[in-house]
Amino acid sequence: MALCFKAKPCWPTLLKNPQLRGLSSTASVFQQVSSTPTPSPPSVTKKTPEQLRAESEECYKRLDLTFQNAEEAFRSKTNNELVRAQLVFAFCQNNWIVQNNMSLMRLARKMFGKRGFNALMRSTFYGHFVAGEDIDEVSKTATRLQRFGVKCILDYSVESDISEEEAKEKAVEGLDEEETQPLPPALDVLASAVPPKHAAQLEDALGDQSVAELVDQTHKQFTVHKEFGDRREHVVSARTYFYSGESECDRNVDIFCKCIDATAQATMGQGFTAIKITALGRPRILIRLTEAIAQMENLFRVLTGSSWENLVLSRLSEDELVERLQEIGIKTDQKAIRDWFKQADFNADGFVDFFDWGRLLDVDAGKLHKILQVPNIKTGKLEPVLNNLTVRESHEISNMMGRLTKIADYAVSRNVRLMVDAEQTYFQLAISRLTMALMRRYNRERGFVLNTYQAYLKNTMASLIIDMQLARQENFHFAAKLVRGAYMEQERLRADSIGYEDPIQPSHQATSENYHRCLDAIIEEWAKRGRNTVSVMTATHNMDTVRYAVELMRQRGIAPSERVICFGQLYGMCDYVSFPLGQAGYSVYKYIPYGPVEDVLPYLSRRALENGAMMNNVTRERGLLWTELKRRIGSGKLL
Repeated sequence: MALCFKAKPCWPTLLKNPQLRGLSSTASVFQQVSSTPTPSPPSVTKKTPEQLRAESEECYKRLDLTFQNAEEAFRSKTNNELVRAQLVFAFCQNNWIVQNNMSLMRLARKMFGKRGFNALMRSTFYGHFVAGEDIDEVSKTATRLQRFGVKCILDYSVESDISEEEAKEKAVEGLDEEETQPLPPALDVLASAVPPKHAAQLEDALGDQSVAELVDQTHKQFTVHKEFGDRREHVVSARTYFYSGESECDRNVDIFCKCIDATAQATMGQGFTAIKITALGRPRILIRLTEAIAQMENLFRVLTGSSWENLVLSRLSEDELVERLQEIGIKTDQKAIRDWFKQADFNADGFVDFFDWGRLLDVDAGKLHKILQVPNIKTGKLEPVLNNLTVRESHEISNMMGRLTKIADYAVSRNVRLMVDAEQTYFQLAISRLTMALMRRYNRERGFVLNTYQAYLKNTMASLIIDMQLARQENFHFAAKLVRGAYMEQERLRADSIGYEDPIQPSHQATSENYHRCLDAIIEEWAKRGRNTVSVMTATHNMDTVRYAVELMRQRGIAPSERVICFGQLYGMCDYVSFPLGQAGYSVYKYIPYGPVEDVLPYLSRRALENGAMMNNVTRERGLLWTELKRRIGSGKLL
């Protein structure tokens, strides 16, 4: 098996969806964070390479990679839980029940009343997929899982249940007409610029696409569209937050902090809390930030003519910046350009490089419009890419950043690791930028904050490599969660309808290959940097990918105790993979939802839909459940 199967990333794809690069940990937006010291990593007796390799071999020998051992898979389950799991998965294989699951749950609520409905759900879907209503119930679940080698990622899974029309109205609420213009005036500089001297080099990077097409497609992708305002549509495996005001976002902060407390109590420093940044501010603000950053990086590409090989080495001096702008036909206001350069040169070395360019959010939110600017081709004056950013929106950006850092600071103070979930591509640039900022601040000694990378995106490998290089350059721990992705159908439909390139890999096989390449690249980075510098959670239900990761650990001599690779699956799903891994000594986590029965119905609805769409996995799990039930009957252990 090849340990490092690398593919040369496609530059046009990278340019259309440029991943954000880490923010400065000294940024003024992060000055709201208290100076709570980062807890030191747990003390672990340092093992020799030979001991680590021996541990890796021993765990490998204990694991049945066929994942066919039903006794081992369900050792943690009582007889009643085995029967309940069979019943739940049987329901999930009934297409009519799956497609009408929410209506059926609402009908049952009316028929049985609150008490009867709660009892019904606890004996079926809720009991199987949710750990409990409160921290006491969750702690019992976590303790039992840990006895069988499985740790926890906690998530308070209460969701808003609003109508489709209400969701679409919220997406465009207060939307300024100028935000939906074909192209903000300041971006004309790229769309109509005279080809620079390095036009041929730039053309090689862009392929068949012109600069004008690049700018236009970027704008289309990162603009609010009401018809896609209900972000739940065509999504079955990810929760969605809708903006209901700043006070609601503040309440979400409190909820996340309570979840951090629950994690600290239930897992004793061994767990994670998962968060979504769209819960912390107006999603439209994230879209606007994403476009601003994407277009600024487009400008960097035009000015430097960077190729994949030299992107991270590309840089501009103050004089070169003025000269390059003149080359593409812009009569610049030199004083304004030079003033801007001084703000953008964060490390004051006299150059703006790719990483400087990627830190343009390292300023107070009220000054964003002054930093995120490009020159107008007609006047030569700098104009904001964030078109008409209002005072209210500036405050909302500042509030969102403050909320994020408050959560991160609290998580670190409680010795709980924070996992920032990936979301749709039109948010993801800003989300990734902010997450890298947290990594840069908190991951000095261990991987407290994890960024999520979606293997089904064409530009994920390029983004991953650049982010790892930033972590190496800035000497902080790079921590990643690697997933396939949850928004494929929605992303493809949106791209086709609006008219930009589909950001998704062409097939399931291509996604799997990209997942494995990304995992290889992360382990290559670990090999270069050494212990306690790189870690990855392979969050997948795909047995082939789990086997790939296990084989990779064995061939590299990576021991589970090194905390380099861990595994993650959903609670109530894929137990035939999770528990054998944990009992063999590998580090494995279950994503544990909790909350009151009636408040987690949207979550339960998604689990029913997801299992209905994964027929092979469900059939396999049901077969193993029957095998274990028959074994217990035959051995007299059922009664």
